[in-house]
Amino acid sequence: MGPFSLVSHIFFQFSVCVVTGHEGWQGWRWSSGREGSEEAESQWPEEWAEPPQTQPAPAHSLALRRTEEEEEEELEETAQEKKLRLAKVYLEQLRQQEEEKAEAREFEEDQVAGRLKEDVLEQRGRLQKSVAKEIQAPDPADIRILRGHQLSITCLVVTPDDLAIFSAAKDCTIIKWSVESGRKLHVIPRAKKGTEGQPPGHSTHVLCMAISSDGKYLASGDRSKLILIWEAQSCQHLYTFTGHRDAVSGLAFRRGTHQLYSTSHDRSVKVWNVAENSYVETLFGHQDAVAALDALSRECCVTAGGRDGTVRVWKIPEESQLVFYGHQGSIDSIQLINEEHMVSGADDGSVALWGLSKKRPLALQREAHGLRGEPGLEQPFWVSSVAALLNTDLVATGSHNNSVRLWQCGEGFRQLDLLYDIPLVGFVNSLKFSSAGDFLVAGVGQEHRLGRWWRIKEARNSVCIIPLRRAPRPPAAGS
Repeated sequence: MGPFSLVSHIFFQFSVCVVTGHEGWQGWRWSSGREGSEEAESQWPEEWAEPPQTQPAPAHSLALRRTEEEEEEELEETAQEKKLRLAKVYLEQLRQQEEEKAEAREFEEDQVAGRLKEDVLEQRGRLQKSVAKEIQAPDPADIRILRGHQLSITCLVVTPDDLAIFSAAKDCTIIKWSVESGRKLHVIPRAKKGTEGQPPGHSTHVLCMAISSDGKYLASGDRSKLILIWEAQSCQHLYTFTGHRDAVSGLAFRRGTHQLYSTSHDRSVKVWNVAENSYVETLFGHQDAVAALDALSRECCVTAGGRDGTVRVWKIPEESQLVFYGHQGSIDSIQLINEEHMVSGADDGSVALWGLSKKRPLALQREAHGLRGEPGLEQPFWVSSVAALLNTDLVATGSHNNSVRLWQCGEGFRQLDLLYDIPLVGFVNSLKFSSAGDFLVAGVGQEHRLGRWWRIKEARNSVCIIPLRRAPRPPAAGS
């Protein structure tokens, strides 16, 4: 065996020992190639007479070998090969960056598409966001009670920015409250009859209020047939609208405008332009005193017809109306859920969900607040107020059975399921959700807002702020 062949053979066997972890080489005395191949072969360990059994190499040995091989490759590669390798690494980085950008664009496009879909549904009046199931059971200990009125609260509104609440009562006063601190920001006092030069205000029960969607104007109506317009920020009186021939029972601004709708016990609906301090027109159709009114963005409004047993949709440009039947008693409260659906409550104890394309209720919940009276003579608790979180499936109702109830509207508004009972003692005469849906405001009194049929002495005339907390959503798959 020549010197070159012997060196190659020794290197090969040494490599095998390193890979297999064989320790036999440690006791082997290396010999010089000058001593001859025979002497070298005589020093070859006997245990290497046969090829050793291949065993898995330890992980650190493989890692060491890979590192050495990579270093050798880097040393052996030419400048051209290095440029090629670096170019491949750079291209791989660019590919990964483009993939990440594509994923981000796809996510943004999905978000935009979802928002556009919501906008289209909202414009069509058919948007129904599912939020009711996310609402956690309100804790009675968290309810904040604001006291300042001497008599029963009759109505209230929440400013569009959710920072303030306006409440009005049978004591003829209007109070502006801070939502954060619960303090009074301003009080519009009762006006005395027949006194010249007095500050403007109401001299009879305030029955309804409305605030414009930009938060600029506040409108209030009373039993003395007057509608007073205020600057919402400063509570400064601006105008007084006259024209109704009986108590003003409902007010609503058209969203995005300063067009005001009003209704009255004189059975009429009137349209006003607040920005121009002008009267527009009057619509007739109800057969009895109208109890409530609401409106959204479309040039129309809805009314609860009280004892005439109808709900009506007024199309202002066409000067036409749609008539809906469903309740068996006086319909005392109504609110739009979206442009195509609404909820109403009556003194027969029922709550109804309506669609503008159907003359009958899509869903009707009878005895929504239970029964009262002696066995065999039970009567349902009147539904004195309703509220809906705009474009969602969440609805609230109030009565005098010592509770406010939260409901979930089913798919297509064809079902009404009870979620929670929130204890509140007294007549719940008004309910309003905040724009963000993080709290519900209730106006509570000892008496019903429209009369004195009963008196609940243990009740406190107050504004109650009910926090609405949502359960955390489970993390998305893969996040």
